[in-house]
Amino acid sequence: MKKKLIFMSGLLLLLLASCSSRKDFAYLQDMEIGKAYDYDARYEATVHANDRLKITVTCKRPELAIPFNMYGRSVSVDPSGNVSTSSSNDESTQGYRVDVDGNIDFPILGKLHVQGLKVSEVTNGIRDLIIKGNYIKDPQVSLEFLNFKYTVLGAVGSAGTYSVEDDRITLLDAIAKAGDLRSNAKVDHIAVIREVDGKRQVYVHDIRSKDIFTSPCYYLQQNDIVYVEPKYQSKDRESRFFQIGAWIISLASVAATIVAVVTRK
Repeated sequence: MKKKLIFMSGLLLLLLASCSSRKDFAYLQDMEIGKAYDYDARYEATVHANDRLKITVTCKRPELAIPFNMYGRSVSVDPSGNVSTSSSNDESTQGYRVDVDGNIDFPILGKLHVQGLKVSEVTNGIRDLIIKGNYIKDPQVSLEFLNFKYTVLGAVGSAGTYSVEDDRITLLDAIAKAGDLRSNAKVDHIAVIREVDGKRQVYVHDIRSKDIFTSPCYYLQQNDIVYVEPKYQSKDRESRFFQIGAWIISLASVAATIVAVVTRK
């Protein structure tokens, strides 16, 4: 009789443990402590159609760079003859929009094809054209993305569309920013939907594996969609109600059995 009571108590504890919301998975399980793993530390974002770019040209003589910084800006001259520019507060007029053909209209230099180029390739190309045209001897060119966004959907804490302050964000960063994975997430089926050469392509990842570091989607690109597939398709409220109901019934059944055993003793 005592053995039965111990067994029933153990079963009750097991059921209580199963009710916990603790996640039954861990990230990057196959990584070894102290071992170094390669990743692309020199990653640069690539320019796509419909990107909006902020391109700034500077040099030792600021007045020489003004003609190259006129897009969405106004020029003013103070009483001392100093020339300065100011940008509009309207975001729709800021930066250079990459058209469907992958081009931008850049002051003085005209139409430039930038789609498919990395950040350094665009800035170095503009710099070389300015020097070649004898406009400025030592120009410095910088580029920022004004509309770098991605979307996270599925079994995450907070699904939605997020903006990136710079041009580098990893898949792990994106998941963390979206409130981490839920306990019902399929950790071996985290998809990144990306536009490649005018077509949508899906890349699937297992968050438990270090192979994520070598994935082409380790760094997200503009307008990527991250989809974390849930283990079941029912709505969260319905699933939670069903689970709670099942737990209550199971606990009540075990409790009744223990009471019956003790009473018979």
